[in-house]
Amino acid sequence: AYDAISAIPPDVYFDTTGCAFTYLLPKLLLPKCKVGCYVHYPTISTDMLKMVYDRRPSYNHSATVVGSPWKTAMKLVYYTGFAVVYGFVGSLSDLVLVNSTWTFGHVSFLWRFRRLFGLLSFSKKTSGIRIVYPPCDTEELEEIPLHGARQNVILSIGQFRPEKNHELQIRSFSNLLKNQAVTDNPNINTAKLVLLGSTRNTDDWIRVGHLRALCQTLEISDRVEFVLNQPFPILKEWLAKSSVGLHTMWNEHFGIGIVEMMSAGLVTIAHDSGGPKSDIVSPNETGYLAATEGEYERVMVRALAEGVDSERNRGIREAGRIAARKFSVDEFHRAFKSSWLESTLC
Repeated sequence: AYDAISAIPPDVYFDTTGCAFTYLLPKLLLPKCKVGCYVHYPTISTDMLKMVYDRRPSYNHSATVVGSPWKTAMKLVYYTGFAVVYGFVGSLSDLVLVNSTWTFGHVSFLWRFRRLFGLLSFSKKTSGIRIVYPPCDTEELEEIPLHGARQNVILSIGQFRPEKNHELQIRSFSNLLKNQAVTDNPNINTAKLVLLGSTRNTDDWIRVGHLRALCQTLEISDRVEFVLNQPFPILKEWLAKSSVGLHTMWNEHFGIGIVEMMSAGLVTIAHDSGGPKSDIVSPNETGYLAATEGEYERVMVRALAEGVDSERNRGIREAGRIAARKFSVDEFHRAFKSSWLESTLC
């Protein structure tokens, strides 16, 4: 950041990478420079603090810390101090755009020094923070027919990162296949789970290996397919022939993959938290929400048992596609331009 503003001193410094600690540089070195940002995910959140306080293990909160009271206390002190400093530097921004209601809530809470600094860009009746949903290519995905060519396929889209929680998908699907109440249903007997995504590094490949081993342990390897590192046309093919979309990440800040599945016509099941809950899915209208293995299993039954083209599924597909349009590229351009023009950055 220092090299950039030294080489070409800007009138506006705009960050889209989440590097809030760099806002201090233009404010100190270039007094007339305005600072703006588009926040996709807060570096720290109150949910992270609560997870440490509750001593709940997670992919970014190891069991060794959970099991130690003094390590938990030290991590809480560190997180709290980090949150205060993060809130201070973030509050230096003249214009703050966020990508979801979930992000809005956390940024509004943490960047509370904005009022103290007198840097509100909009009416004093608001926090000066605006929600601008990220652009999703809904137009191209709407070319996929809603009905007619779909199979009993449950499709998951996402990188094989630990927070995506593919294990929850596999265990929930295994429970579905072993549910005695629906074992005679042909739509469930022929169901297949497809995990489509990319691997970034060796750790991701090891994670895929563990997931495959889990499928073998649960004796469902013949019903689960891994589709790895494929180009966009392959993704479109799976979106066109799948009937159900599956998402299991806790507190996803937005969820572009969910919007893509809804736009492509899948009956989408998303995690009951974060952006999917607050902005994207209207339960039982444009899709379903779930959080536990039991909840995912029950919703999968609802989405599959009556058949791919049941009246209920057709209605959810149509409503989901319409709802996804508010996250289109055109809507992003309109909201971003409006926010910029009404701010003090102009």
